Amino acid sequence: MKRLLRTLVFLVALALAAGVAIAADGALQPIPSFGERVTDLTGTLDAQQKTKLAGELEALEKAKGSRVAVLLVSTTQPEDIAQYSIRVTDAWRLSRSDGKTHDGVLLIVAKDDRRVRIEVGQDMEGAIPDAAAARIIREYITPRFRAGDYAGGIEDAVGALTKLINDEPLPAPLADERGADDPFGSTMMFGLFAMLWARVVFNGFPVLLRVLLVAAVSMGAGWLISGAIEIGILFGVVGLFVGLLGAGGGGMASRGGGWGGFSGGGGWSGGGGSWGGGGSSGGGFSGGSSGGFSGGGASGGW
Repeated sequence: MKRLLRTLVFLVALALAAGVAIAADGALQPIPSFGERVTDLTGTLDAQQKTKLAGELEALEKAKGSRVAVLLVSTTQPEDIAQYSIRVTDAWRLSRSDGKTHDGVLLIVAKDDRRVRIEVGQDMEGAIPDAAAARIIREYITPRFRAGDYAGGIEDAVGALTKLINDEPLPAPLADERGADDPFGSTMMFGLFAMLWARVVFNGFPVLLRVLLVAAVSMGAGWLISGAIEIGILFGVVGLFVGLLGAGGGGMASRGGGWGGFSGGGGWSGGGGSWGGGGSSGGGFSGGSSGGFSGGGASGGW
């Protein structure tokens, strides 16, 4: 039931955010060609670092069968990193060749956006729950990235993911890191902003549709930033009431003009083409199947 709720929340939020992004800028970032375990399109990692990471990921796949890939891009704009990562996992074959076992993991870094995400396949969510993915970002990746040590942050994250995939516990949480980052406060601020933004954006819509859209955006925002579906549901409930504000008369802005709908160029396709150039490491994948990712994991920034 929890997985179903999270999937529904993710799909609704994804569709809404994608519609806004396409309306603002019809050109989506292309999806890199699939095949390598470590793909760096930013020139951040040197050849030795990529080879080392690829070797660790290859050894993990041989031992456990799980496919873990690392992708570094400059930006995912106009999409959020969560939306872009789903397009990547849809295009790449991170699930097993039988098409039934979806235990792949994608670690994606948008360097210029200062955003990072761990995308977890459905069958891996027991070993790497959302809270664990969020903790890896908070304690293993963020401190290293803030210090400019991108290779170290990625290596630490891969090491932590390997432990979880091998059913090994992570070390005790770093209390000072959690207190310094104050993730709950950030979630509250981001969620409140998303509610108010959605209320203004969807003001010209019929009341019932507006309420549902504001609630969906609020729920998606709370879940994406916190990595916990429970917090997403809480924000969605509050969003229902925010969406009702001004329902009796006129609302917060005039209905004239509106947004003109979400139609127009772009569409959801366009993932195709390659980024071109180098950037890939040795030690690629073979076989595999697509699908099996429904928004499990967590996002963060530094």
